[in-house]
Formats: sequence, C-alpha cells, structure tokens
Amino acid sequence: MLLERELTFAGARAVEQGGGWMRFEGATLPEEPNLCFAHTVMHAPTKVSGDSVNQLAGGILDYLLAALQDERVEGAWPCVFATAGGLDGLGRRASAVEKAFREKLKKRLGRVARLASPEMPAGVGAVRGLMVLFTDFGEIWLARELTRGGQRRMADDPDAPSRSYLKVEEAYGVLGYEPIEDDTVVDLGAAPGGWSYSAAKRGAQVIAIDNGPMKGGALDHPLIDHRREDAFGYRPPEGRVMDWMFCDLVEDPHHVARNLIAPWLVNGWCRRFVVMLKFGRVDAVALLREMTAPDSVFVTATTSLRVRHLNHDREEFTLVGEVRVED
Repeated sequence: MLLERELTFAGARAVEQGGGWMRFEGATLPEEPNLCFAHTVMHAPTKVSGDSVNQLAGGILDYLLAALQDERVEGAWPCVFATAGGLDGLGRRASAVEKAFREKLKKRLGRVARLASPEMPAGVGAVRGLMVLFTDFGEIWLARELTRGGQRRMADDPDAPSRSYLKVEEAYGVLGYEPIEDDTVVDLGAAPGGWSYSAAKRGAQVIAIDNGPMKGGALDHPLIDHRREDAFGYRPPEGRVMDWMFCDLVEDPHHVARNLIAPWLVNGWCRRFVVMLKFGRVDAVALLREMTAPDSVFVTATTSLRVRHLNHDREEFTLVGEVRVED
C-alpha cells in the first residue's frame, strides 16, 4: 500500500489495515499532515463493536454523548458515515446503522441532531465533528477530530472534452483557489482541452499549448487561444507573469519536472500551478520523496505546496501551490 510506505518515512508502522484504510502508530504528525495518499486522517480513533444495528447505533450515541459533556454545539457540524472497501453489503449495513443512530440522537439531543450534516466540508485542514468508519459489519471506528486532505468526488460537465477535467476541478479544492474572470492561464500539454475548458468556463483567458486538437467545449472557445506548439519549448512573453500554469502530460515525470516545470517555478513565470506527475513506470513513493525533498524546486521555489493522490487520479499524483515571490 502506497500510504503505508509513505508513512514509514514519518516513523509510523501499520498495526491494522484493510481495503482503503490503515491504522498506524509511532508517527508524530503535524496538525495538518501533508500526506499524499491519505484522504482523511482520524485522530485518536475509538473502536466500537456490536452484533446488531441497534448495538452499533447505541455505541456511537454513547461515544458522542460522552464527548459532548463539556461542549456546546452552536452551529452545523459534520456527522459522516463511511465504509471501507471490499465487503459486499457493508454500505447497506452502514446506512441502517446511520438511520438508527440519527433517530436515537434526535430523541436525546434534538437541536444537535438538526445541526448535523452528512457531508464532510470541502477543502483542506482540521475538522471537528464525528466520523464513523465501518471496517467490518460489526466493527466501526469513531473520531471527533479529523484532518481532510481535500480530495472529493467532482460532478462531470457534459461539455468537458475529457475525464481529466475532473482532476483539475478537484485540485482547486486542495489548493484553496480557482481561476477567476480575467485570470491568465497557460495550459502546457492541453489537448483535448479539459483543463483549458475548466479555466475558461470561469472567465479566465487561456493559452493552450499542444500540437494535438482541442475537443468538446474547448474547441473554438472564445477564451482559449490554442497554439500548436511543443509544451517544452513554450515560454511566456518577456515580462509577463501568468496567473496559472497547468500541466498534465503523459511523459516521464522526471523529464517533466526538470525540463518543463522547473523553469516556470524558478523564473517566476506563473503565480500558481497545478501539475500532474505520472508514476506508472517509476516508484511512486520514491518520486514523491524526491519532489518534496528540501532541495526540490517544488519546495525551494514555491509556498503552500500540497501533493495529493486525488479521487480522480489514477497512476499519478497532483502538485499544487504558489510560486515564491522574492522580497
């Protein structure tokens, strides 16, 4: 598991794991752990077991009531139920337990129940609420304190030229920004135009660099200037700084990082970036460590670097951040 290997370098060891989850010990993580392969970190989790829906729902309620003894809930709070992968029918079990729990909570604390939201808030960082993770039919893990990695499922757009559109839409949430009207964007390796279309639909002016054709909503879009050039040879006009640099190329990741992305970051040709690096033919964790090492250009020339394996990524991870501005 890639997450297990990533955590090993932080001094952690896996003590239990299953489909899509891992419990680990031994690592002292920062308040906002910048983990690539983790979507959510549950802090100080508590295990609850039960043979029936009612037992599990009651266990969750007891846990929450104990946690709320010295706390007053003043606003909306996330109450999220999730399931580990690989077990048929586990989702139905979780839904039944969730329904029973919410009914019990409504009877005990009606106002708190009304303020509960079944969705995790978007974005990155710490969240206080309740997460219920089912790892088996009779086993759940509970936590009040969570850290979000920012990954989430995105809605498709019928005009988007390709599935890659979903990746950049998701990446905005990890970075905490998205293109706005009149922003300038260069999309290196743009075809068929999913990322260019994403920026243009927000009103940004896009220079799309690719010898290949644009398709769908990116084809002949008035805000997209498609230039049939090689992405590695393109340079912005002298003195011009682009608001955004996008790059999603099916190329060797070291070649892309060194020979395409590094000049943009070192020379300050853009203010923000969203970059995909493909790890299908290289060691993913070794590549991650290399890109996040203290002497990496992604560290020395940028701020707010975040690297994530997104919901919509496959054999690749996404790097987002802002270019460092010298005083």
